[in-house]
Amino acid sequence: MTLQHQDRPSLRDVFDAHAPYVGRCLRHLGVSEGELDDAVQEVFLVVHRRLGELRPGSALRSWLYAICLRVARASRRRSAARDQPIGEVGDTIGATASDVRRVDAKDAAQSLLAVLDEDKRSVFVLYHVEQMSMREVAEIVECPLQTAYSRLKAAQKILQEAIADRRRRGEPWP
Repeated sequence: MTLQHQDRPSLRDVFDAHAPYVGRCLRHLGVSEGELDDAVQEVFLVVHRRLGELRPGSALRSWLYAICLRVARASRRRSAARDQPIGEVGDTIGATASDVRRVDAKDAAQSLLAVLDEDKRSVFVLYHVEQMSMREVAEIVECPLQTAYSRLKAAQKILQEAIADRRRRGEPWP
């Protein structure tokens, strides 16, 4: 959604249209499940405060992603300060076997994404998870298109090596 001259959406419109996107971005940027709701709320508090500053013609998803990056970074710092693992599962009492496998797969994916630096992780997540075009990805992360392609290729290589390393050590990959 790109804003036109007088088209400034309400906070409710932004939330209704983009809350799932914000949640996915935060999760893939390393925010733990236990902190996800608070982080989403924090993003929309920033949106509420700064919605009037959004420039006409700006891509709303790009702006939201930039806010998500800052909120996720702060969340990871808080988690590290408390000395808790970022991908903590929490209490699984009463969970079914398929619930546990699903959580294990999400944790494995998050631990793999954690090996990427923020620039590569952002490009990888936006392209592969959010299924955006590389042109959109480059716009959101504010880099030239060729740089975005470079980051994607580097991220894919790092992740392939991390998966191969897990397999060499005999760790399952879901």
